[in-house]
Amino acid sequence: MGIIKTKGLIISESKMGDFDKMVTILTPNGKIGCAAKGARRPKSLLMAGTQFFCFGEYLIFKGNNSYNINSCDTIEIFYNLRTDLDKLNYAVELCKIVDSVTYENQNTYKILQLLLNTLYVISETDKNLELVESVFKIRLLCLLGFMPKIDKCVKCQEEEKIAYFSIVDDGFKCINCGKVDKSAISINMTTVDAIRYIIKAPAKKLFSFELPEESLRELSLISKIYLKEKLEL
Repeated sequence: MGIIKTKGLIISESKMGDFDKMVTILTPNGKIGCAAKGARRPKSLLMAGTQFFCFGEYLIFKGNNSYNINSCDTIEIFYNLRTDLDKLNYAVELCKIVDSVTYENQNTYKILQLLLNTLYVISETDKNLELVESVFKIRLLCLLGFMPKIDKCVKCQEEEKIAYFSIVDDGFKCINCGKVDKSAISINMTTVDAIRYIIKAPAKKLFSFELPEESLRELSLISKIYLKEKLEL
């Protein structure tokens, strides 16, 4: 038993009893499921800090078999996510993905950083939501150990004429090798450059680019299929 003081993001919440709730907090050191006693009472000091999408600092009591939130201070609530249905839907989906791939006592600092940055972009900008989601998925896969090979063709090592992304072989293929790979998705050079940027860019500059419609379709398709294949979602 003991007290844990940590910053974290509420990635799920559910009602418990008449006035309590259960929340899942993503911290830099893993995911924690906590009870928030009385958090649904109108004057509860825990009400604001235990809302979905709230990023705050939490004082958590660790019992033998459970965690309980003693107090919390809000840092960011991403208010705009709650007032725009499209933004809300995308944000909820990303939190569900993170919830499915994280666990307790895990180094999740970079995953938390990625999710916070992504929620900020969704909440505070008018960036294309499909692009934001695609960038998030590919970067998340890299953090989870599924970084695709992007320097040359994964089959013949050809550095030029990259024209496909292979789901089975985890990376780019040249025009000749890609043609005989049934899992390969045809892409143009703008999409190639975008994927390379997503993988290599500093965290703070991850979303600082735009894509034409054709490349956005290709990137979205790759991110969805690659995520489903690698995480078995």
